[in-house]
Amino acid sequence: MIYLETPLTVDKIKQLKAGDEVFLSGTIYTGRDAAHKRLIQLLDEGKELPFNIQDQTIFYVGPTPSKPGQVFGSGGPTTSGRMDAYSPRLIKLGLHAMIGKGYRSDAVKKAIVDYHGVYFGAIGGAGAMMSSCIEECEVIAFDDLGPEAIRKLKVKNMPLVVVIDHLGNDLYEIGRKNYLKKDCK
Repeated sequence: MIYLETPLTVDKIKQLKAGDEVFLSGTIYTGRDAAHKRLIQLLDEGKELPFNIQDQTIFYVGPTPSKPGQVFGSGGPTTSGRMDAYSPRLIKLGLHAMIGKGYRSDAVKKAIVDYHGVYFGAIGGAGAMMSSCIEECEVIAFDDLGPEAIRKLKVKNMPLVVVIDHLGNDLYEIGRKNYLKKDCK
């Protein structure tokens, strides 16, 4: 098990390998496809992003409403492919880590390799457990998007798995190859 603190610099990311289990702590941001579209629109208009993206981590999540006494509603990872049209540009600008579920496009994988990023897989279907790792939550942009607004989170020991490392090793592909190599006799 690897314990990591944000921000995730290139030096920290280069120590990770596909398949590594990680507990992530520190500040991360949320964002799904509607928020990503707006981030790209801001860039196209020459405007600043609502947070400094350098060395940051985005969690692809849209939480349910918080219950009384909760910091964050239930929030499991969103399918990452929905952000693939936007991610390469953000990675090029310094976004170094993404948290979600599912496959990533070749363009995203290339950006991860070219700019030393990492893609973490989170536990799908366990939104309440994932939310228990969130200590603080503040909406910082696009409040009108409701659950898809960008939130700044403080997390403690969020359990993740490195799915794609900075060299482009993809745990989904590795797992498939290992399965196909098994002797099924």
